[in-house]
Amino acid sequence: MSVLAILAGTIAILLSAYRFYGSFIARKLGVDNNNITPAHTQKDGVDYVPSNRFVVLGHHFASIAGAGPIIGPVIAVSFGWIPALAWIIVGGIFFGAVHDITSLTASLRHRGKSIGEIIQLYIGDSGKKLFLIFAFATLLLVIAVFMDIVARTFVTVPSAASASIFFILLALLFGFVINRLGFPLWISTVFGVGFLYFFVYLGELIPFQISYAAWIAILAGYIFMAAVTPVSVLLQPRDFLNSFLLYGMILFGVIGVLIGNPRIAMASNMQFQVEHLGYLFPVLFVTIACGAISGFHSLVASGTTSKQINMEEDVKIIGFGGMLIETLLAVMAVMAVAVMTRADFALRLADAGPVTLFAEGLGGFISSMGIPVAVAVSFVALTVSAFALTTLDTCTRLARFIIQEYAEDIPAIRAKSLLQNRFITTILIVVMSSLLLFTGQFEQLWPIFGSANQLLAALALLAVTVWLAKMNVNPIFTLVPMIFMFSVTLLSLLIFAWNQYQQNAWFLSILSVSLFLLAVVLVVMARNSLLKFYADEKHRQTKAGIKTVSPS
Repeated sequence: MSVLAILAGTIAILLSAYRFYGSFIARKLGVDNNNITPAHTQKDGVDYVPSNRFVVLGHHFASIAGAGPIIGPVIAVSFGWIPALAWIIVGGIFFGAVHDITSLTASLRHRGKSIGEIIQLYIGDSGKKLFLIFAFATLLLVIAVFMDIVARTFVTVPSAASASIFFILLALLFGFVINRLGFPLWISTVFGVGFLYFFVYLGELIPFQISYAAWIAILAGYIFMAAVTPVSVLLQPRDFLNSFLLYGMILFGVIGVLIGNPRIAMASNMQFQVEHLGYLFPVLFVTIACGAISGFHSLVASGTTSKQINMEEDVKIIGFGGMLIETLLAVMAVMAVAVMTRADFALRLADAGPVTLFAEGLGGFISSMGIPVAVAVSFVALTVSAFALTTLDTCTRLARFIIQEYAEDIPAIRAKSLLQNRFITTILIVVMSSLLLFTGQFEQLWPIFGSANQLLAALALLAVTVWLAKMNVNPIFTLVPMIFMFSVTLLSLLIFAWNQYQQNAWFLSILSVSLFLLAVVLVVMARNSLLKFYADEKHRQTKAGIKTVSPS
């Protein structure tokens, strides 16, 4: 089968989904530009900054993409490229895009606050506290892991380190000429993207070679500065420019497929059980998170993105559209390895890992344009590492938001003041993440990260489902994905807990059970909240003499 045919079909499906289903969801959410966004009502020049939709799309896409839509799909191909492809497309449209746009819109309607705030309002204070604790712990894990990934990448690929530093300096200059000097966005973008790709080349000429420990120290300082600096200074321009790396990688990959017309070599049969992974159900749906649906996206959407939305109609292209672009990237990740035989794939995956395997596969596509294979592979690897760095500092800012939201309920004025200070909270986050990194605990926690991330998605869908129901909007489009994600996540956690128990890995087993119980408690709390709401509504209508209809 031709890779070109699959990519063309995927693009057609995603464009149709954006045009029709995206518009349907926006109408159900009541998207209206008459609703003033938090970027205007709470504008502070630091976090709340009304911005151009394409700038925000660049930030949002750069933050949610990272290495997730590459690593998960490549590993999941172990079950077969067909089930991986099917889940990515179906999940991306009906699960992930819905999850992202509803999380973003819900945050817009609640002062740009996180999903935790939605849970507090519609489920209860205890639900908010449980959710924020879980989300904060997940973010600490992500920060620790990505610090390790970026530092190791910079040690092994010094050109990626130097290019990344050049990118940061370019982003500072780009933000200055856009926001302070008032240069037109399109002219600045042309020059900015030109320098961006020049710095890819310059990085090859001037590699920075220092030790792993030194990079960890530098990264710790960098994420502190990035998380406390106003978004218009570094976060927005860096993510906006970096997004053109990923857009370019996708575009070059598509052009390479058009020219080279590669064929799928991997057999089409499915593997219902894979050693070291488990059974196709539920493992496939946990392994492929980014690209299909990812709970981390709700933290970005309701954390940094919602505070930058200029007009409410922008949620469609940023929330729904941004997810579909990531879905296309995940499809390309599957295609990049499906051109190998199953035996070659298994061997290379074990030896080189998913990122290298993806870089080699997509680099092979790009080389059809006449670009040397080594240069194409290096470009793909650099792009992935650049987005790992983007995810790193976005997570740090999100973790700061969570601490500040949690502190709002603390009665002690002095403690509240300290925890809401962005400098103090960011230092706390950087120190905790660094300690987690150097203890090596993240290596033990990583196997359950997929389940935790998908549980986060289920919890976000739970929150928006309750919100929609209480707004008298039929939440069927979030309810179905929510039920499926809870089923998949809870089952995978039970299986993982049992496997770790049999191996005497008590800590991981207890952690898995704890996550399971957390989800169950929040579901029960949501159910009780809805039952009380419908009972109160029925009583109100009865007193008013209105004929009531029981909720379906």
